Amino acid sequence: MSFTITIIVATYERPDALDAVLRGLSRQTDRDFEVVVADDGSGPATAAVVDSWKPKLGAPLIHVWHPHEKFRLAEIRNRGIAAGHGEYFVFLDGDCIPRPNFVAQHRALAERGWFVTGNRVLFSEKLTREILDQGLTPEIWDFATLRKHQRAGGINRIRSLLSLPLGPLRKWKAKNWKTVRGCNLGIWREDLVRVDGFDSNFRGWGLEDSDMAVRLMRGGCRRKEGRFATGVLHLWHPFQDRSSLTENQKRLDELAAASRVRAVSGLSALKPAG
Repeated sequence: MSFTITIIVATYERPDALDAVLRGLSRQTDRDFEVVVADDGSGPATAAVVDSWKPKLGAPLIHVWHPHEKFRLAEIRNRGIAAGHGEYFVFLDGDCIPRPNFVAQHRALAERGWFVTGNRVLFSEKLTREILDQGLTPEIWDFATLRKHQRAGGINRIRSLLSLPLGPLRKWKAKNWKTVRGCNLGIWREDLVRVDGFDSNFRGWGLEDSDMAVRLMRGGCRRKEGRFATGVLHLWHPFQDRSSLTENQKRLDELAAASRVRAVSGLSALKPAG
């Protein structure tokens, strides 16, 4: 199927991890994509990483930024959507390294009326430090190498990195919005527009992806599993501040009690950054 994919990479003050993610994207077997780095207010080190990859990524690379005001992941993802040109959007976190078939697998799974939710494997703090300090390339490690690091406690699991032709089993959670994660998520542009993107009222860590999933389903989209196809390598990061989780849960509960499809403060509410 021929269509351009926009990869939106959300980041904040992790230039070393972002560098590894962009390296992974430079290795993709499917080249019909662009990358938008959606930057939640990082300093100049992040911009320098983006600039260093522009001539060597092998795909268009755009950097969108707004000032840092707490944790505005939903809003910066919306800015990434507004800057992207693709027909299909894949959301990826700036500490999740894609393997070379990541774009190809998302393209193969893309289907009108469905969004694709992928999975991740978690790397330990020690292994993450080794990868970033030594310039290791886990995105091209073979299964034996991954297994070695799992046995040493560096990776929590590797089964989900296997590629399996699940066929109709990919649709068995078609109406289940739970466990949808924005770190590895594919959505058609037309569906993002229908629901007006992410809800920027979700500030601080948590549940902006659940809110999106609920509204997508109300808008006629269903869930398709990307597990055993699109798995990414999630670098360790410090525990996120979850002080906003109670307020975000309240917003999600209010959505559950309502019938709306569009975000309260979505793509159409974006104002110039600054």
